Amino acid sequence: MSVSSGGRPRAPAFLRELRTRRVLGLALLVGLVGAVIFGLLGDQVQDQEPIPVDSGAAQFLHGYSSPLVDRAMLLATFLGSGMFVIPLLVLAVLLLLTARRLDQAVFLSVAYAGSGALNYVLKAIFHRVRPQLPWSPGSSDYSFPSGHSMNSFVFYVALAMVAWTVVGRRVGLTVLAGGLLLVLLVGISRVYLGYHYVSDVIGGYSAGLLWLLIWTGVLRWIWVRVGAYWAERRQRASGPPAA
Repeated sequence: MSVSSGGRPRAPAFLRELRTRRVLGLALLVGLVGAVIFGLLGDQVQDQEPIPVDSGAAQFLHGYSSPLVDRAMLLATFLGSGMFVIPLLVLAVLLLLTARRLDQAVFLSVAYAGSGALNYVLKAIFHRVRPQLPWSPGSSDYSFPSGHSMNSFVFYVALAMVAWTVVGRRVGLTVLAGGLLLVLLVGISRVYLGYHYVSDVIGGYSAGLLWLLIWTGVLRWIWVRVGAYWAERRQRASGPPAA
């Protein structure tokens, strides 16, 4: 856990940045957009209405199929799966704990675990059936929102935030750019392979964005409370002011 020179716990850099009105306002705006998108898609899925973005998207992508493209899409979907992300998460957490970065380790772990749990709940609520396509391998669980898209978005963006805190803003932005590109490829691969509709992928991105903003906000609130506790403790330790 980061500690200031005065012995008081110091919040991670991305949480300290949220103190500025500009960053906080941008976060609220992005969260509002994400909520609107997810709400619109969720309403249409719940009512079993056709969604325009889903029309012919899988057929269009599969029109470019070839053995090479198939392997590339399988690789992309693997990079967004728990089989790849969880070992990477464990490695990142171990490195953070070795560097005594408990706060960042908790942030990253809870972000990914919470995303997985929330995705499970959302799928149970919407219970949308998977696409029925000739080349689709099929799956026993529900379709909306896409778990690969949601969980990979949360993990790679959270990893970028941690990299920004630990290594610096330039590295953090580089990781963010690479992570978002990878997340985009994961989403495309899920539609290409016939596992999901486009709206499932967009719903996964928007739900992941909302969860990450909520978790970051909760963590920031916790740090405010911790800061207030330490300030009160230091005041008590210094004794009452001299008359």
